[in-house]
Formats: sequence, C-alpha cells, structure tokens
Amino acid sequence: MSAPLVRFDLLTLFPALFDGFLNESILKRAIQKELVAVHRWDIRDWAEGKHKQVDDRPFGGGPGMVLMAPPTVAAVEAVRASAEPPGRLIALTPQGRRLDQDHVRELAREPRLILLCGRYEGFDERILETLEPERLSIGDFVLSGGEVAAMVVVDAVMRLIPGVLGDAESAVDESFGPDGGLEYPHYTRPREFRGREVPEILLGGDHAAIARWRREHRR
Repeated sequence: MSAPLVRFDLLTLFPALFDGFLNESILKRAIQKELVAVHRWDIRDWAEGKHKQVDDRPFGGGPGMVLMAPPTVAAVEAVRASAEPPGRLIALTPQGRRLDQDHVRELAREPRLILLCGRYEGFDERILETLEPERLSIGDFVLSGGEVAAMVVVDAVMRLIPGVLGDAESAVDESFGPDGGLEYPHYTRPREFRGREVPEILLGGDHAAIARWRREHRR
C-alpha cells in the first residue's frame, strides 16, 4: 500500500462537523483511492480536568471566550509527533495571509498539512507564539470557527493532487489556473433554452477555433 500524496490533519473542537464533507463527492473518492488521507483530532482529548475545559474568559475583560493554550499546544505537539514528516502547521485565523490560488498550488506540494481550527474569540496569543504556525485567512469576514476555512483549504488543495479529478485537464483549465483569469462560459444540452442558443462555434468541431473562442471569453 503506497502512502497518500497529501495527508491532512485537522485539529478542532468539533470533529463531527467534517462528517458530510469527508463522505461525499470528489474528496470521498480521493480518500478511497488513497490519494489523500484526512485525520481528525479533538483538541478536548488533551484537556485536563473532569470537564475537559478548552476555553476561558479573556484577561482584561471583554465578550466571549478564548481558546486556552495548554490543551491546544499539547494537541498540536502530539499530532505533529504522531507521523512523519511533522508537517506544515497552519492556523486558520482572520489575522492570517489571504488564501489565493498561487498559495494553494504551493500547499499542494506539501506531503502533510496540519490545520488548526480556531473557535470563540480566537487563540490565546501564546498558542501562536509557542507553535509559530503559518497564519491563514480565507477572507475578510467572520465565521463561527476555523472548520469551514479548513474545508476550503482541503478542497482547494486536493483538486490539484494528481489523479483526484477525473479529467487531468480540469485543474489546469479552471478559474485562477496557471494562465490566469477566470473560466470561459460553459454550455451543455439542450442546444436551445428559452430562446438562448449555444454559440455555434462550440458545435462545429473546430478545436483550434473553440480554444481561441474560450481564450477570448475568459471572464
């Protein structure tokens, strides 16, 4: 059995949020084909005490709760040590670098990505100071936690792994591909819908003309 091309480790307080994501469509097939491996880890497993506390009120006052350093750091250190290589550690946080397709291509070259999902008002700063993760954001908006952002990273990266997409050209020809720009318009059957017809050039079989039309109509 060969090792997967990319291994993802997801550290979260809510592993079950990934259930549907991991068991549908392209990602499910990639896991079944052993092109991708995804491991989920519950940060609470490293929390101490009867109640397995992972968050507490912020020093200095203010709303909300803050993810505590001891269980979070212990979880990340244990996960990194559980397999080789130790992996590229990424904390999903609004304060991070904005994810774009160039960065996705860079991440797809890594054999192991460890994604740390924030929650509540964010991380105790000592988590970031101790672990020194790469900080990554998927945009300037507020989410309930880093799980959705982690799904975005996994989905974007796994599409670039050889063999994951059914058509080898799909990842090359997509929006934000190596040629830049967005994709051209797509059409399928029927040829006419409510008075709108498929451009005639796409029906003639002239592949050079079709390629030229598609380049000209990238949005």
